[in-house]
Amino acid sequence: MSAAIPLRVIQSPPEGAVRRVHVLMRQRDLLRPLFRSTWDDLAARFEADELEGWAAGVLELADVNAGPSCLTAFWEISRSQPTEQGIASLIVTAQTAANVCRHAGAQAAAATINSVTVARRMLGNGPALSRWWRAMDELALRAPESVEAAASRMGEILSAGNIHSFENFVAAGLKVAAGDRRKRLAFFTLQDELARRLIEHASAGIGFAETERQTKVFVTSLWGRTPLLRSIPGGTVQAPQRRAGIAGPLIRLPEIYRGVQGDAAYALYRAAAAHAQAHLVFGGARFPVGKLKPLQVALVTLIEDARIEQLAMRQLPGLRRLWSPYHVAKPDGVATAPVLLARLARALFDPAYKDDDSFVAKGRWMFEARHPRLDDSAISREVGMLLGNDLGQMRVQFNAKTYVVEPVYRDDGIGLWDFGDEAPSSGEALDLAVEAARVEQRDDPDQNSLNPDAPEDPGEVGRARPVAPDQRGIAIAKYPEWDRAHNIERPEWTTVREVAAKSGDPRLIEETLERADVLRNRIRRLVRNVRVGRAIRLKRQLDGHDLDVDAMLEAGIALRMHREPDPRIFRTTTSKHRDLAVLLLLDVSESTRDRLASGASILDVERLAVAVLAEAMSALGDPFSMLAFASDGRDDVEMTTVKAFNEPYDRACVGRLAALSSGLSTRLGTALRHAGELIGHALSFRKLVIVLTDGEPSDIDVADPLDLVEDARRAAVGLRTRGIDGFGVVLGSGAMTSALRIFGRGNTMLVPRVEDLPARLSELYFRLARR
Repeated sequence: MSAAIPLRVIQSPPEGAVRRVHVLMRQRDLLRPLFRSTWDDLAARFEADELEGWAAGVLELADVNAGPSCLTAFWEISRSQPTEQGIASLIVTAQTAANVCRHAGAQAAAATINSVTVARRMLGNGPALSRWWRAMDELALRAPESVEAAASRMGEILSAGNIHSFENFVAAGLKVAAGDRRKRLAFFTLQDELARRLIEHASAGIGFAETERQTKVFVTSLWGRTPLLRSIPGGTVQAPQRRAGIAGPLIRLPEIYRGVQGDAAYALYRAAAAHAQAHLVFGGARFPVGKLKPLQVALVTLIEDARIEQLAMRQLPGLRRLWSPYHVAKPDGVATAPVLLARLARALFDPAYKDDDSFVAKGRWMFEARHPRLDDSAISREVGMLLGNDLGQMRVQFNAKTYVVEPVYRDDGIGLWDFGDEAPSSGEALDLAVEAARVEQRDDPDQNSLNPDAPEDPGEVGRARPVAPDQRGIAIAKYPEWDRAHNIERPEWTTVREVAAKSGDPRLIEETLERADVLRNRIRRLVRNVRVGRAIRLKRQLDGHDLDVDAMLEAGIALRMHREPDPRIFRTTTSKHRDLAVLLLLDVSESTRDRLASGASILDVERLAVAVLAEAMSALGDPFSMLAFASDGRDDVEMTTVKAFNEPYDRACVGRLAALSSGLSTRLGTALRHAGELIGHALSFRKLVIVLTDGEPSDIDVADPLDLVEDARRAAVGLRTRGIDGFGVVLGSGAMTSALRIFGRGNTMLVPRVEDLPARLSELYFRLARR
């Protein structure tokens, strides 16, 4: 017979937590057995003072009416607590679970305690677990209805395995929904697309955002053409991995390639972008679909992929090393259509690959026979249609809805085809309303007005991303926003919507201008005297104020070789005029409705100031644009185009200016980013964004205005990194402090008397133009 385990007696003060919890449990017949089992286990492993703290935690749960399910969940995790890790984390668990119960209820507290097992497995028992508890406590305080939803999905939310991603996820959910309970529930039940993307991106680690710059530099180095890269959502975990896509001159790359980490992710993005760029360099006109069957379309696409890769590798043989690791098809297995297509793709790429299948062999023979005609894209249609007929006669099943192009770096092929009026979506590639970098450019394969060679700034800050339209208006771009509380940039956080300008009566402004005749005459004199431009250096001149060192060296070499030297050994400078583009950004939020002593509103004065300046810029011939903005939450930042860069300043523009009305809030950071995207495409050497505002940034879904001030400051910094000057004109003294923070002291002008704005704004323009 085994020896009995000796009973350990725990000394407890008469009114201590241990005594009180035992007295309490004597009154709970259903809970007493599990409590006794848990107590005996803990008493055998921990000291009396530790058990006193644990018992206090149990009492705290009981005091907030946590209920049997919460208490039993706590006891279960207590029994599984390793001895070497002590009992302190259990005390924290009880205390935090009691807080959760106070704010979110007993059911949410029980779900949270049950999810500790998952959190412990993913994060360990160290400081990361303590931070996890703090995040859950914050969630219970600010979104009590969402605690149980988040706890029940903790395994999926913590799939990235690091506490920083979890804290970022919780903070994003609280911020994105603001005070909307329904939105919070959708986020923490993972029904919201942003929630799923945050989890997927955190799990992937390295995606499009991290690799974009290196990928762009790499592809540019291949053919000297800067690629226009954009991201597309990676799709759900259950769906096949999204492939790259081509839409006109754009290369669309997945936000992430699931399961690809570290250097492998960088390599895959380079391979995918290089393949897509090869299509743009060596591809021909798009193939008309006509009455081709899906299998024939897939085969023609496969042959075209092989054709452009052969041409690319002729020029750059090293591309074979880039693409070859992804051709992994083997000459065996069940001969389904996707398998045969993958084997054919490898056969056309890899001369050393051996495959005895008659279909694969025939495809390789037909392709190689047309090598002398590789420059002709028609061979892809010829071979693809013939092979499609052969595969159809073999009665091999092909499901176009589930087919995914192999290997993984190749694009989906949709951009190679002309579907007429019945274009299918390439995932979401053809569903977009716009190409967000330009309002007037649509992300559409039929779009041919973009310049595929146009360089993009490698230091882009706050890049625009395309979005689909909805019932609130035409959504033209999404932009990131800075989260001051968590010190991170939240991608694609705000949505810009184009609000069509109304047509007003231009006579309202024309009459106001006539009454300001003295000011207009002074501006006209400034126009006659202004000289806007930059000094440019001219080398290899016959005379000049300085010597051209390079030309002198070449002349010296020529003399040593007894040849006639080039006499153009001087350099000089000259001025290049009319090289300035300006974008005026008008704040038309609700505060501009306020009336002045004269009876005019702040918006009336803004309109007059802009009209006077517009006359001057039009007379100078400087390209300029005018935008009005206001906001109604992060999903509705409204932009109204009064005048675009590519249209003349005429009475129609004056009418649109006259029709502007006041309303809503001021999300300045998003407006600055959008202004930067628009003026960034101007060809002028100098680019200037002037903001007219009467208040500090604010919006209905942001509690602390300092959050939007810091975001606007970062947007202004982003303009400077792109070579764009940003200048703030502040009406009244109320917003001066925030304006100085946003634009800097040297780029901010205070107009204490709003009535002085027309004269001050024009004078500011001429002063900035001379810089």
